[in-house]
Amino acid sequence: MLDLMAAAGTAALYSSDFYQKILNFDASILLNVQEVVRNDILTPIMKFVTMLGDGGVFWIILTVVLLCIPKTRKMGLCSAISLLLSVIVCNLILKNAFARIRPYEVIDGLELIVKRANDFSFPSGHTSASVASAVALFLASTKKQKLITVWAIPLAALIGFSRIYVGIHYPTDVFVSAVLALIFAAVATVIGTKLYDFLAEKFAEKKKAKMGDMA
Repeated sequence: MLDLMAAAGTAALYSSDFYQKILNFDASILLNVQEVVRNDILTPIMKFVTMLGDGGVFWIILTVVLLCIPKTRKMGLCSAISLLLSVIVCNLILKNAFARIRPYEVIDGLELIVKRANDFSFPSGHTSASVASAVALFLASTKKQKLITVWAIPLAALIGFSRIYVGIHYPTDVFVSAVLALIFAAVATVIGTKLYDFLAEKFAEKKKAKMGDMA
C-alpha cells in the first residue's frame, strides 16, 4: 500500500507544471554545457574526474588510510560517518523514493559520453559522497591540517560538475546532493568528534590502569 502511494505521489510530481519548469531549467543548462563547454581537451579530463567518484572508492580509500594514522584518525572517523549517512539517505532511500529517470533518456539532443547508469538519477551519489567526505575532512581537521585537507573541497565540486558535463545527472540532482552532503558532513563531524574523544579517553584510562597494574 505504501509503495503504491509513493508511486502515485512520484507520478503526480513528475506530471506537474512545477516539475516541468525544473526539467526545462535542467535541460537548458545541460544542453548549454554540451554545446559551449564540452571540447576535445576537457572531455577526457572530465571523464577521469567523474571516474574518481565511482562507487565512492577514492573517498573510501582515503578514509581508510586516515583511520590507520593516529594523527588523522579523527578526520577518518568523521569522513566514514559522513559517507555512511550519504549512502543511506541518498543511495538507499532517496534514489528509490524519487525514481527520477536519467537526463539522457528524457532530454532531446543530450548526448551521454560515459557508460549508462543502471540506477535512478536523483540525487547524485557521486556528488553526495564526494562533498560529504571532503567537507567532513576539512571540518574535522586542525588548523595545520586544513592546509592539506582544503584540496578535497574543490575536487569534490569538480566531481559534481563532471556529472553534469558528461550528461549523466541533472544540475538539480547535483545541487541538492551537495546541500544534503553539507548537512551530512556537519552532523558527522559533531558525532565523530564526540565519539573519537570518548574512545580516546577510554583508551587512555585503560592504558593508565594497565600501567598501574604493572607497577
